[in-house]
Amino acid sequence: MKKKIKGYFEFTPGEMRGLIVFLLLLSIIIIAPYVWEKFNYQPIKITIENLEPQINEIERFKDKNHFNDDEETSDLTKPKAQLFNFNPNNLSLQNWMKLGLSEKQANSIKSYEAKGGKFRNKADVKKMFVISAEKFIELEPYIQITETDSQNKFDYPSPNSNYPKKVRENIMVEINSADSVTLTTISGIGPSFASRIIKYKNRLGGFNHINQLKEVYGIDSIKFEQIKNQIKVDHSIIVLIKINECTFDQLKTFPYLAYKQSNAIIAYRKQHGDYKNQSDLSKIAILNVETIQKIIPYIKF
Repeated sequence: MKKKIKGYFEFTPGEMRGLIVFLLLLSIIIIAPYVWEKFNYQPIKITIENLEPQINEIERFKDKNHFNDDEETSDLTKPKAQLFNFNPNNLSLQNWMKLGLSEKQANSIKSYEAKGGKFRNKADVKKMFVISAEKFIELEPYIQITETDSQNKFDYPSPNSNYPKKVRENIMVEINSADSVTLTTISGIGPSFASRIIKYKNRLGGFNHINQLKEVYGIDSIKFEQIKNQIKVDHSIIVLIKINECTFDQLKTFPYLAYKQSNAIIAYRKQHGDYKNQSDLSKIAILNVETIQKIIPYIKF
């Protein structure tokens, strides 16, 4: 009898592993609801009703402090003006500050006077960059300039400059042979424009006509009209591209050719031999008529 009962509780190794897995799964199923109930997180729903107390508190804080802070800051940074009749010539630093200017602004005006500057009329006061348009409107009724101060108009520099401006004589510059220093002698061309012109000229090999200056970054139609009558072009000193000898690296920097177009020119030459004339370039599909017309003055067959 005992052997028979014992037979029911004897398991093979495979049956024992299955029983263990079953018991583990059963335990998980039993425990899971309790774990879920304990750790389940319910997100807080944010509604207008929930936020209303905080919003009201912020509004009360703003009403109480915001504008007062702005007013206090403004009072600290902006001098209070005491307007009175004044002659801007040789007016003391303290009196300029009484009129509502900061110490830095007043010092700038005194520095201008120390260099020989003089106010001959109200317009000269308006030209001072430290006096805003709004401030000038406020001061204008109180400005009193004597007849003596308004004389000798050309003896002093303009209020917007530290020194008298030097008037340039119109000159004529040959652009292909000029260096950056020579280019700055052109009225309207400073060091920055001169540098850009030189860089673009080197990429081209030289300017073929004056209108190419419009292709230089920053030279718009207004600037071009200002400088065009001071420039001439010598076509004989243009550096030509030897189309049958040049490399891809030499072509790719040329402004009028894209990367693929430069590559196509070299590939066509390798496949069909040397170029004989302009018509050979027309056989390259990627080169349109406009591009060919631009590059022809720079090509040597």
